[in-house]
Amino acid sequence: MKSTRLCCLFLPFVIQYTSIVSSKSISDWTKVVLTHHWPVTACMLLGSSCKSPPKMNYWTLHGLWPNNGDSCNNSWPFNVTEIQSLLPDMHTFWPDVAHPNGTKFWKHEWVKHGTCAVVDESVNSEFKYFSKALELYKKLDLTSVLMKYNIKPSPSYYRMSDIRNAITSTFGVHAKIQCIPPSEEQSAQILGQIEICFNQEYGLTDCVHEKSTEGSSPYFNKLQFFGIYQELNTGLMVCDEQLDTYYPPLNELHK
Repeated sequence: MKSTRLCCLFLPFVIQYTSIVSSKSISDWTKVVLTHHWPVTACMLLGSSCKSPPKMNYWTLHGLWPNNGDSCNNSWPFNVTEIQSLLPDMHTFWPDVAHPNGTKFWKHEWVKHGTCAVVDESVNSEFKYFSKALELYKKLDLTSVLMKYNIKPSPSYYRMSDIRNAITSTFGVHAKIQCIPPSEEQSAQILGQIEICFNQEYGLTDCVHEKSTEGSSPYFNKLQFFGIYQELNTGLMVCDEQLDTYYPPLNELHK
């Protein structure tokens, strides 16, 4: 009778553990990408979906993305109560630009990226995953880094090399910087997203590496991301080093 009770007692934990590891065969990640997006540009990309223009005049979190896949375990659901103590920081630094008070954005990031990150002990729970992302975000303080080099939202245009050099000079690594390409309405590319990478020990490491431009799109310049040229399906592309860059101010959305 005692052994039966013990079995029943531990069965929920066995089931939970089994669901964690059985959804996919998840390999260890070697890099994680801390992705920041500029809320104004994110709202531009969302168009009519961005019903409440953001008031954040600082870079916010898009996500923490391991390089070992995505959506590794759909059976591990997002539970907002697990991060209850983090909610003030989550709403401040990791808001859903389209739905400022919602949690769907966090659910997406957890299901797509968090469930792949959990193979590492430092982020092996929902709470640890979101905590680690916030910790790294605060450590970098990207908004202050750019301000230090007098790069701030402005109607004037910047050289991409100045933006890139500000990040490289501060952190000693190459970031991946993404923009909305020029259009008929906008002659300059629009700064949108900055990715900074960490290794398994959470030391800074390069996201991109110089490579010959022969045969490549002009928007990719000399940059490779994890060895593979990428064009995002979000309307963002790797910024062109030769183009003027617009870092849109907050009032851009209120014109």
